[in-house]
Amino acid sequence: MKISYAQGILDAHRYLLANYSEVFVIGQGLWSPWYVGATMTNLDIDFGKDRIIDTPVSELATTGAAVGAAIGGYRPIIVHPRMDFMVLAIDQIVTQAAKWRHMFGGESSAPITVRAIINRGGEQGAQHSQALHSWFAHIPGLRVVMPATAKDARDLLIASVLSNDPVMYIDDRWLYEQEQEVEPIIELNLADEGPKILREGNDFTLVGASYTTKLCLDAAIILSEIGISVEVVDLRVLNPLNYEKIIASVQKTGNLCVVDGSWRNCGLAGEVIAGVMECISLSDLKSAPARITLPDAPAPTSKVLEAVYYTKVEDIVSKVQSILNQ
Repeated sequence: MKISYAQGILDAHRYLLANYSEVFVIGQGLWSPWYVGATMTNLDIDFGKDRIIDTPVSELATTGAAVGAAIGGYRPIIVHPRMDFMVLAIDQIVTQAAKWRHMFGGESSAPITVRAIINRGGEQGAQHSQALHSWFAHIPGLRVVMPATAKDARDLLIASVLSNDPVMYIDDRWLYEQEQEVEPIIELNLADEGPKILREGNDFTLVGASYTTKLCLDAAIILSEIGISVEVVDLRVLNPLNYEKIIASVQKTGNLCVVDGSWRNCGLAGEVIAGVMECISLSDLKSAPARITLPDAPAPTSKVLEAVYYTKVEDIVSKVQSILNQ
């Protein structure tokens, strides 16, 4: 069966709501046919508006209500249609949910799933286009998940909601139309999940997360046509970050480039490179590790400038070629 990324999220919601009475969804625009794309179509009709709760615009209040419900025994999914505005709820996520188990010695937890949606492009500008995953991956006690495929969009959402830890599940609207063949649902233990090799190769390692994984896969196809064999590692889970497969890949290829859909300073790409370098010998490398990130500037409100601002497949291809030609 082939499903899209958006369908995977919808299927995950349906599975959870049908099988777990303690699951409910709360947030803005959940009854809308367009606000969250095709990821929640008709859920309010099929499961009722007491379990699909469309709220007034208050990120702080809705997230606080969901955290309280999680502490009280429910497994809420709080949906933030724009990750940018989720910043208004940072106290509930970072100071409350992420710290709860630690403060109570493991006797109480807040198993909330925070679904943060990245919206970019379309000339939306600086306040509607941010990918802030590096912020939240920095926080102990908060698991951070970024699926890149339709299967992971489905299965990692289910695993996130069934985890006894608070989880930030980050999906990217640029991936919603991507399709993949999938098998029937098998529940995963999120604690066992980590990076995956999505394409094997011998000459170069590309590492991505979410949409940048797709860019890496597309670049690998182009590079294969000119005789360069690229291995693509999809991070999938940013916190805690397991480096084992990344390290093994770099030791095989000797070359590494990390592609991140956010900024360079204190970002995910630098963290991955640092984590690899702490565990390998310099003799394992054929070239210095590289990273591709956004320019150190907020997103522009111009279609012409967006074409320059956002990373493209051609940028990755060019970077790999320049490193190998040194």
